Amino acid sequence: MEPSQGVPPAAAPEAGESQDKHELRREIVDFLKLVVWFLVIFLSLKFFVIEGFEVQGDSMDPTLTNNERILVLKLPHQLSRIGLFHSLDVTAGDIVVFDSPDGSGKRYVKRVIATGPAAGSTVHAESKGPADATSQTLVTFDHGDVFVNNRKIEQDYLMESARVSPEHQELALAPGDFYVLGDNRPVSKDSRSFKAIHDEAIIGKAVLRFWPLSKISLLR
Repeated sequence: MEPSQGVPPAAAPEAGESQDKHELRREIVDFLKLVVWFLVIFLSLKFFVIEGFEVQGDSMDPTLTNNERILVLKLPHQLSRIGLFHSLDVTAGDIVVFDSPDGSGKRYVKRVIATGPAAGSTVHAESKGPADATSQTLVTFDHGDVFVNNRKIEQDYLMESARVSPEHQELALAPGDFYVLGDNRPVSKDSRSFKAIHDEAIIGKAVLRFWPLSKISLLR
């Protein structure tokens, strides 16, 4: 009678180890794919949809104070640049984050006071200024009061100390321009010094204060 030709006893454990290594490699690959997808989604949201920023300085006091953190919604403004959802774009009264116009690489947070007219429109400023009968909006900063095409705007968000100023300035806004001011006027660097900012400088609209937790609130 010939001896049995079965599989050597050591073969079965080797096959099991090989299967375990294959499963481990597959789990590692699946995990790496998950990490890559997470990074893609996170970076897409950060660059195109919404991003968190820390407020530095007191130029928006009392609305925003130093070291508070805010969420800035980017997507509506991005879409408006390609002709979509203009109704959701930045308007007067909104708080925005934008790149410094002086090329310093800083980012500022200020309140939009006025926007330039829509492209191709005609605005009559009712004064003998440079904005008469042209596609411009005339902003006048007059000792703390602000007029847009000779209409005084309400500024209920200001502290008493910011309601009076020695400055007088007139600035005409073209389509795509934004006139921005800090709520704490005595310490704010804004359109009184660097003039209007252009559409391309705006990163997005500040919509929520999320830190500190005790002051979580929508911004307006």
